[in-house]
Amino acid sequence: MPDRPSLLYVTDLAYPARGRRYGDEDVLLTSRLREWFDLALCHPLDARALMGRFDAVVVRNSGPVLHYREEYARFRAEAVAAGVRVYNPLTGRGDMAGKRYLLDLTEAGLPVIPTVDRPQDLARLPVADRYAVKPEEGADSIGLRFLGREELDGLAWGGLLVQPRIDFRYEVSFYFVDDAFQYALHAPDPDRRWVLEPYEPSAADLDFARRFVDWNTLDHGIQRVDACRAPDGRLLLVELEDLNPYLSLDLVPEETRERFVRAMADSLHRFLGHPAG
Repeated sequence: MPDRPSLLYVTDLAYPARGRRYGDEDVLLTSRLREWFDLALCHPLDARALMGRFDAVVVRNSGPVLHYREEYARFRAEAVAAGVRVYNPLTGRGDMAGKRYLLDLTEAGLPVIPTVDRPQDLARLPVADRYAVKPEEGADSIGLRFLGREELDGLAWGGLLVQPRIDFRYEVSFYFVDDAFQYALHAPDPDRRWVLEPYEPSAADLDFARRFVDWNTLDHGIQRVDACRAPDGRLLLVELEDLNPYLSLDLVPEETRERFVRAMADSLHRFLGHPAG
């Protein structure tokens, strides 16, 4: 038999994610991916030392980079310098690069929650009772605050983004492998982000999600497009997660889960230029 590709699968199995079970999801995925790949798991802090021994590094539920920013920067720099294949590729324009892309999308007039990073631009935002203030490098709601308009006047703006707080009807997430849609889930209760149910997207919903996948220009990888349904019925982008999106695979039917695993395996084979198993 020909040699099978080898993967270093990066995950923090013990990260205490609110409403999610990182470890369970990655145990499930790795147990299935072993059908096609030789595979080893490691903590994100060990990836830099081990990555050269494998055909590719797969970054999955590795936790917010904010907790190990310097080590992650060294991992990225050394992986690029050594030509290590990283999946998702390190060229992502979404959360992988921080949240400043929300400014670019706002400037381009795309359907995103309006975002600014300078006090002189506040007038460009819709008037709201409260405003969301978040770090450019934030994740998992770390550092998120809600402030009134008068409180923004004394804000130290460096490294922060400001958005109007929207009383949305619900949040919905669209999951893609490469450019292929896999499934969607939504949170009917706005106060319970990770209590998700299957969602049947309309053609317009999928057009909305694909617009951001196309914008990101990643040829390979897993992306989650998070959106909210505004009071006027429009979908607005909340974030484009292209670094380590949690997949909530435990909440989808078995057939959908198996289809996703196969799509991920096929994507990895294409990424490595290796015939699919």
